[in-house]
Amino acid sequence: MTPPAESMDPDKPDKPGILDRLRARYHWFDHAMRAQERYQDSKGDFYAAGITYFTIFALFPMLMVGFAIGGFILANQPDLLAEVQGRIKSTITGDIGQQLVELMDSAIKSRTSVGIIGLATAAWAGLGWMANLREALSQMWGMARHESKGFLRTKLSDLTAMVGLFLALVLTIGLTVLSSSGAMKQVLEWFGLQDVPGVSMALRVASLAVSVLITWLLFTWIIARLPRESVSFRSALRAGLMAAVAFEIFKQVASIYLRSVVTGPAGATFGPVLGLMVFAYITSRLILFATAWAAVSKDNLVAAPVDPPNAAQIIPRVEFREGIGVRGALTAAAVGAVGALGISRWTRRS
Repeated sequence: MTPPAESMDPDKPDKPGILDRLRARYHWFDHAMRAQERYQDSKGDFYAAGITYFTIFALFPMLMVGFAIGGFILANQPDLLAEVQGRIKSTITGDIGQQLVELMDSAIKSRTSVGIIGLATAAWAGLGWMANLREALSQMWGMARHESKGFLRTKLSDLTAMVGLFLALVLTIGLTVLSSSGAMKQVLEWFGLQDVPGVSMALRVASLAVSVLITWLLFTWIIARLPRESVSFRSALRAGLMAAVAFEIFKQVASIYLRSVVTGPAGATFGPVLGLMVFAYITSRLILFATAWAAVSKDNLVAAPVDPPNAAQIIPRVEFREGIGVRGALTAAAVGAVGALGISRWTRRS
């Protein structure tokens, strides 16, 4: 059966697909598709995997630093040390409990060396983590690679950014703890308002709102200030808010999942490590996608500089021929013949 003539008309434009129609109809959907294209073109999954690797790698030296800090605290407080040893022996009887006590004593004695090694390794792993994160954010913004400013200057810049992020994380954690439901409930108990109807629901809503607000500020700072070239906070505000809301939802789902996973023996052994890997990977992807969302917004696309066209190279072509050539000789012969014929006719008439 021959198809209709309308479908065979090559000049008729193709009908747009469903995605094209949705992108033309809904601005937010077109924005999301452009952000996804930027995320994929900039290898967002690859960078998220690298950030996750360095996050897990930096965990072990941080644990060493934690053990060293604990060793200094126990060494300066003999009563607390004796209480901890007594609880270990009462909980784990026999030779195993004694071995744990001896292991703890050995760790306390070597607290200085463990702390120094842990700090050095944590600094090295942290610089790799920060370099990968800043490079990923710069790629999401579409920043071209610039020549290196030198190894020492680059590492110093990464170290400054890492210290700034650490301080921001400490401030965020502190504000989150202060705004948690437990802290707010303690405040309500001080004022005697814990038995007011509906106060528990309002307390939870307020806690979630404050948590989203704090995370919003943190993500906005990460998106705007950690790339190699800083951008304005205005471009990152909406992206930071979107990431903060999605991150809060992810936290609630992850907490439910972890509570169901760590109940079994296998989950108790491998669940925390796998949970940390998943948490770091999803959070990295979320931040990178939010950065891509901010980078492809209308304001940034309009303000983006347009590269000038490539320089045109004009090469004049000059041909040089020696003598009159074959074509010139034939032309001269024809002109001479016509001239001779004209002269002969003129002499005959005269």
